[in-house]
Amino acid sequence: MGKYKNKSKPITALIAAIVAMLLATAPAIAMADMVGIDVSGWQAANVTCTASYDFAVVKVSQGIGFENSSWRTQAKCVTDRGKSLGLYHYAGGNNATSEADYFVAKARDYIGKAVLVLDWESYQNAQWGNSNWVRQFVQRVHTLTGVWPMVYVQASALNQIPSDVRANCGLWVAQYASNAPTGYQSRPWNYSLYGEAMRQYTSNGWISGYNGPLDLNYFRGDASQWQAYANPAGKAQTTTPPQVEKPPTQTVDLQALATATIRGDYGNGQQRRDALGANYDKVMAIVNQRLNAGTTTTQQATTSNTTRVTVRSGDTMSAIATRTGLWPLSKWSVPSGNLNLIYPGQVVAYNGGGSTATAGNAPPATRTVTVRSGDTLSGIAARLGISYTQLTGYRSGNPNVIYPGEVLHY
Repeated sequence: MGKYKNKSKPITALIAAIVAMLLATAPAIAMADMVGIDVSGWQAANVTCTASYDFAVVKVSQGIGFENSSWRTQAKCVTDRGKSLGLYHYAGGNNATSEADYFVAKARDYIGKAVLVLDWESYQNAQWGNSNWVRQFVQRVHTLTGVWPMVYVQASALNQIPSDVRANCGLWVAQYASNAPTGYQSRPWNYSLYGEAMRQYTSNGWISGYNGPLDLNYFRGDASQWQAYANPAGKAQTTTPPQVEKPPTQTVDLQALATATIRGDYGNGQQRRDALGANYDKVMAIVNQRLNAGTTTTQQATTSNTTRVTVRSGDTMSAIATRTGLWPLSKWSVPSGNLNLIYPGQVVAYNGGGSTATAGNAPPATRTVTVRSGDTLSGIAARLGISYTQLTGYRSGNPNVIYPGEVLHY
């Protein structure tokens, strides 16, 4: 910099010109992003009345029989404060048309005023993996309202959203770098990587106006662009947002599909074929290879120092230990090295001797664990060497919402 010390004015002018040029060419949407929350019946009815946000998306319904009893109060607080509103339906895996009808009937007073959303997740969703269900739902909503709903989905399941749905509907993608406590972030991890209209980047967000964890999100646009999703009439081809980055080509994780198939997520027979679609043969080849491994091993063999057990469908290591009476879990070894990762047909071994549990080493009828700050249900389960489904007692009733100090049972 020394040799330019006598040329400060030209350099300053040059820098100013460059900055002006960059500001002129930068995508406007990046400077107009809104931050917001999504809420359901798990939160207090007045959460949207007090929390700080630009927009809030409120759960209205699930399946064909559940309605969030607080949604009208939560939605009214959003509109009363002049903020942008979204309403979502959680897919329950019933008939897609029936679920769309149920959602629209509940949300009808807000059609044209709120962004409509389909929440597509695996939990309590009997049609998870069925892309055509998503297509039928959004098409039915559009037929009834003239509005294409957004679709919420985790980043790893983007391949379940058909291309024709993505052409009409904005994507709301969930992907977390971690679940450490955080406030609003202007550029979260992998910002706009998928060309999404919205991103949820944490379920452990802490913001002013509400004392508790919340889902935090950003929307790649301003209030007028949000309203274009809610009421696209007269706005030809504006139901999808400008996308600066081209979404990456989605790849299919066949090993993950095989794991889910063995777990029973995709059912049997024709239901499994429909869910896996073109991946059916490849996935089943992996499933059969896994299940056939170790089939010559007897169901349970005991030596003086080691007991071997063949894993059954639906087994967890905690279930095997309970069935055999062989504790503690730390004495078991599994092929993967991870006590939470076992498959039917594998042989697991107990290396603590051949005797069954006694009063001194049998598990108590009910064991407890206290939730620590930053814990997740799956993290606690991994720490204990059990399946997260064995943990009960969280007061929210939602496995994704637990609080420090809660005492869980397993």
